[in-house]
Amino acid sequence: MQIVVHCNETQKEELTSQGVQPGINVIWVFEKVELERHKTADVIIDLLFENEKLYLLKGLRGLKIINSVIDTLAETDASFVRFNGWPTFLNTHILEASAVHADLKKLTETVFSFFNKTVEWLSDEPGFVTARVVSMVINEAYFALAEEVSIKEEIDLAMKLGTAYPFGPFEWSEKIGIKNIAALLRKLSVQQPRYTPAPLLLQQAHLI
Repeated sequence: MQIVVHCNETQKEELTSQGVQPGINVIWVFEKVELERHKTADVIIDLLFENEKLYLLKGLRGLKIINSVIDTLAETDASFVRFNGWPTFLNTHILEASAVHADLKKLTETVFSFFNKTVEWLSDEPGFVTARVVSMVINEAYFALAEEVSIKEEIDLAMKLGTAYPFGPFEWSEKIGIKNIAALLRKLSVQQPRYTPAPLLLQQAHLI
């Protein structure tokens, strides 16, 4: 099985953080144009997915597994598999994913098992579960900061000590990308107002 992974160096380190099984053929590509050289690959894992690449990916033969936390398969392509590959989430043993077609699940599980990871199948909803929870934690931290409850460093420390999270909310927002957090919250808030982004978060994401 030939697996092509489109990523950056940090994502490569996170995906392989639990090791890689011997005997598999993994090709790492770091530029979008390189994907066209691997049209016959069995699997494409696109950790740098963006909707502008849909036409390119559809022209490739194999299974497409895309890092798409915000956009669902209904908005991208129902023949793909999407999963949560946001920064820091690739470090875990369990990856959240969605697939419309059941026959794609077993192959996806096999692919990620090569990286010593298991797949948790969820419904095709924006944010899956973990990204929603973390985004809400970050959002509440920005509300607290705006209300001068405390400063960033103290809020980060309190969350790590109180919940054993690996990062505080502001640290996490920097690693994930505050624009990613804001975009997910905005999308979720259309149907559920409790996800409405904090004004300070939008301001620091340069969205207002």
